[in-house]
Amino acid sequence: MANTMQAIVTTTNAKQPLTLSEVPMPTLAANDILVRLNAASVNPVDQKQRQGAVANATPKILGFDGAGEVTAVGVDVTKFKIGDKVFYAGELGRTGSNAQFQAVREELAAFVPESISLTKAAAVPLTFLTAYEILIDKFHLTPVANSASGKTILIINGAGGVGSAMIQLAKWLGLTVIASSSRPETIKWVQDLGADYTVNHYADYPAEIKDLGFDTVPYVAVLNSIDTHLARAAQIVSPFGHIGMIVEPSAELPIGGLLKSKAVSLDWEFMFAKAANNFDVASQGTALALAAKLIDTGHYQSPLTVTNYGMTVETIFASQEIVGAGKVMGKLVIEY
Repeated sequence: MANTMQAIVTTTNAKQPLTLSEVPMPTLAANDILVRLNAASVNPVDQKQRQGAVANATPKILGFDGAGEVTAVGVDVTKFKIGDKVFYAGELGRTGSNAQFQAVREELAAFVPESISLTKAAAVPLTFLTAYEILIDKFHLTPVANSASGKTILIINGAGGVGSAMIQLAKWLGLTVIASSSRPETIKWVQDLGADYTVNHYADYPAEIKDLGFDTVPYVAVLNSIDTHLARAAQIVSPFGHIGMIVEPSAELPIGGLLKSKAVSLDWEFMFAKAANNFDVASQGTALALAAKLIDTGHYQSPLTVTNYGMTVETIFASQEIVGAGKVMGKLVIEY
């Protein structure tokens, strides 16, 4: 095997923040697999990481979601063999998926669903894992079909990548889903994914929800600015309910004044926390195996909506910009 590969690397020049470079092939740890990438999806975090890397003059190979073929395995790997097709979300601090090859812990990966392409599979991992960890690890729901029947969830930003995943997973769990969306195309998207009701996140959606017949809901997932939505989420969440968030607030939140009287839990979700802290890492591979099963049995669809082509500076930069601006329903994938 060659000692080098091509990758898209951040620069120190804000006007030309990415470059195509020849870099060393990743070194495998004992429990790593080496994957030849066929496709990688783009997430808002990619743009943020690029901006930070350029500002701090710390060249990085970005990208987390990937799908491809295993070409080598570490000495302790037991789950996969050379030739297996896998999908995964990587981890912070390692070479990312904007490259020909990526090394990833075997615990983080799962076999690609048999019924979909590698391109569609690449759209799944990060957003599915985020949705899964909010619903299962944070809201303490049980990952069994219809186990949450009779309960309701409000999903703010239902048409985004995580929202598109959460709507489908919540419906499989049996939840009644209220998803926020504001445009005709996003309303149709969340309805097609299974949302039972839609509300407008730019309007007085607590009032809309009450008009739908819900005084409160036990679960609220805020998949956008928590600063913008915390006060309204606090209005609609049930006593002893849960509010989940994934976006860091820009200022101190008035948590006590809004949540204490109802004894509401405010739950952080950060998909990278498990690998970063070596905490229950294998649960992510297990969750992706569930995603594959749900896809192959028709209970979940890849949220892929946009496919771009080529591992080039131009394609990756343009894809990061459009995703970072929140202009994509579902997920954007770059097919290499």
